[in-house]
Amino acid sequence: MAAMHPHAAGGGEKATAPYGSWASPITAAAVSVAGRTVEGLVVAGDGRLVWVEKRPEEGGASVLVREAAEPGGKAVDVTPQGFAVRTLAQEYGGGSGAFAVQGDTVVFSNYADQRLYRQTLGDCSPLPLTPDYGGPVVRYADGVFDPHFRRYVTVMEDHRNDSSTPVTNIAAVKISDGDTHEPTVLVTGSDFYAFPRIDPSQKRMAWIQWSNPNMPWDKSQLWVGYFSEKGEVQKRTCIAGGNSTLVESPTEPKWSSKGELFFITDRQSGFWNIYKWDEQSNVVIQLYAFDAEFSKPMWVFGSSSYAFLGKDDSSHKIISCYRQNGRSHVGVLDHDLGSFSTLDIPFSSVTNIVSGDGCVYIEGASASLPLSIAKVHMDEKGTVATDFSIVWSSSDVTKYKSYLSLPEFIEFPTVIPGQHAYAFFYAPYNPSFQGPSDEKPPLLVRTHGGPTDEARGVLDLNVQYWTSRGWALVDVNYGGSSGYGREYRERLLGQWGVVDVNDCCSCATFLVETGRVDGQRLCITGESAGGFTTLACLAFRQTFKAGCSLYGASFVYFIIGDLTSLRASSHKFEAYYTDNLVGNKQAYFERSPINFVHTFTCPLILFHGLADTVVPPEQTTKIYKAIKDKGLPVALVEYEGEPHGFRKAESIKFTLEQAMVFFARLVGHFKVADDITPIKIENFD
Repeated sequence: MAAMHPHAAGGGEKATAPYGSWASPITAAAVSVAGRTVEGLVVAGDGRLVWVEKRPEEGGASVLVREAAEPGGKAVDVTPQGFAVRTLAQEYGGGSGAFAVQGDTVVFSNYADQRLYRQTLGDCSPLPLTPDYGGPVVRYADGVFDPHFRRYVTVMEDHRNDSSTPVTNIAAVKISDGDTHEPTVLVTGSDFYAFPRIDPSQKRMAWIQWSNPNMPWDKSQLWVGYFSEKGEVQKRTCIAGGNSTLVESPTEPKWSSKGELFFITDRQSGFWNIYKWDEQSNVVIQLYAFDAEFSKPMWVFGSSSYAFLGKDDSSHKIISCYRQNGRSHVGVLDHDLGSFSTLDIPFSSVTNIVSGDGCVYIEGASASLPLSIAKVHMDEKGTVATDFSIVWSSSDVTKYKSYLSLPEFIEFPTVIPGQHAYAFFYAPYNPSFQGPSDEKPPLLVRTHGGPTDEARGVLDLNVQYWTSRGWALVDVNYGGSSGYGREYRERLLGQWGVVDVNDCCSCATFLVETGRVDGQRLCITGESAGGFTTLACLAFRQTFKAGCSLYGASFVYFIIGDLTSLRASSHKFEAYYTDNLVGNKQAYFERSPINFVHTFTCPLILFHGLADTVVPPEQTTKIYKAIKDKGLPVALVEYEGEPHGFRKAESIKFTLEQAMVFFARLVGHFKVADDITPIKIENFD
């Protein structure tokens, strides 16, 4: 049985009311504006942190922000009106891939035209660096300043000749004068590039490259190239990933100030650990062996999972984060001694770390702390955190503290004997209400996107919206999720639509059998790839009573006649991803819910943005019409101008409210406390 909830002791008398009907101050409006996210941490020349902030309440604007000059002060917007810092390279982009800072100079990718601009911190007039091609057809990401040749080196994705298979390379852009310049290609020939990183001590560059059909976490290579006197890449050598007998995916290369190359790879153990390249002997040395993940799948550009400590990184210490058993830890690795010491900080999930002036900045969250940036000061030895202060927070949740349901990390059996998968379970909780003694709560199963991604058990008002109204919710890390090593991640290879579906159903069944939830009121929801898993659960299993799919993943809806037509709808980055996850033509057909509408037995609500370039909106329309024609209760909401992943506060609010009312009306057997006008449900209203 579930342990007593942390808030349960003490407090006033609770009113008894049906689960799902409880009144809560965590409104959908509060959730929609609490969705600020941060992307990319960079320390400017004055020692202050600069980052990109995404703001749903401003229509999803991506703004560069600078840390306040004084502790406790308000952060300052750097990006002027009319600009937004966001790259569309590989469609998903990535905030830290959209800008770089050197001294007081910022170079950033502007969302509307995708051109690179140069701006001085404190000045509000960015100047273009790259030509105007008449539209966002050339995209730039993951750039760095080149100290040797006064230029900006960046990943360039060129859509001018073919938008479905753009040419990607590493290019250099002049930044010395005030004119715009055609970029100069430095490295080309591979399908994809990331992490061009320049040695500050010598004229050379490291980078990561990979080619279809691989995703960067399947198989990639780390290269080093040497610059000629003119700045061209002459000699080059493969450091990791070139041995065909060794499957690995190196990532995150970084040069120390002395010209030592560090990186992360998962050779042999299947866990991403930190390595160093010994140039003289041309061998790579593992600095610390640990069955934990020191990096994560590269969906977006510019991740930073470790940083060098001390001025000019003279301490021989690296601060890094790793994930193990559903939790992040931060520690200091002394790469000379081979020792590792863990720091005690209040984050249970850490996504980025950068080194500052006498401090480190850590982006993270926990079950009671929303996504935040913390400034951490260390003792002289660099092994103890002496001060931890929040520089930025995605939302102020202090007024909701007493309403929070804290996650329980659970391990549940899969359909394979002896095998387990993982999830975070949130029991219903509200300080003013309790459920009737003869009733179990309804359950909402949440399936994350990717599918190579991970639910992290951190404070998310989206979750608390449900739990504070009397729902139980479980975030499932089905086989194929990241955070548990390569072997766990590869459970999904050739098995998407099978393993994820089985694990979500097994998790729900486990929670019913352990007496925590009502087996007659099991619902499921998911976004993107999670939307596919949701539809597949409804098509191929009888576990759930209703579902909600948000911009569900593309391949699922194809009545497969020709795999090339499927590939044509997928952008280049993911062109072969579904092939790897699904397999052959027959598997595509057998796992596509659209082909098995006759097996659906329960209500479904669908949401999609009409500006989605990852999953064409007509695919959701197709499944909607098929379910409607079958006579099952169904509803569809489409949003003008919304991309893959809703950015506007009003869309986020409306989606949450309508999903909850839909479940309440069709499965819940209770009246919601909120005043929400439900949309029309076909075959029901």
